[in-house]
Amino acid sequence: MVTFRSMLEEDIPAALTLWQGLPGIGLRDADSPAALARYLRRNPGCSFVALGAAGELVGVSLAGHDGRRGYLHHVAVAEAFRGRGIGRALFDRCAGALRAEGVEKINLWVKADNAAGLAFWKRVGGSERTELVTVSIVLGDNPNA
Repeated sequence: MVTFRSMLEEDIPAALTLWQGLPGIGLRDADSPAALARYLRRNPGCSFVALGAAGELVGVSLAGHDGRRGYLHHVAVAEAFRGRGIGRALFDRCAGALRAEGVEKINLWVKADNAAGLAFWKRVGGSERTELVTVSIVLGDNPNA
């Protein structure tokens, strides 16, 4: 049995553990516990966790918006729990929360070598934008920001 609820700051250590153990998830220094806590506070009720029968975190979806576009980051399900609709349920909750905020489009990034991730996003209605190139500008001295 899996239950879902909004992500809390207390979930950050377990989320980081899940993300660090999965291929296809790229964490940066910007994914520090303090930065993730700020993100959750700026976007209350937009991110969700899935909890197993023993209360362990088995899935997580980090979501937020800037007032016009929604963003998904590090949506992941533990490998032992995949294929049960958990990823879709997490996405649906994020999409519903963003829609309630007036957001009509969600953007996300998938690592180029993450075929399973790209296939998942296509299954839930995503379309690959090959005409765009991601550009990053590091504002400080940390190239891993």
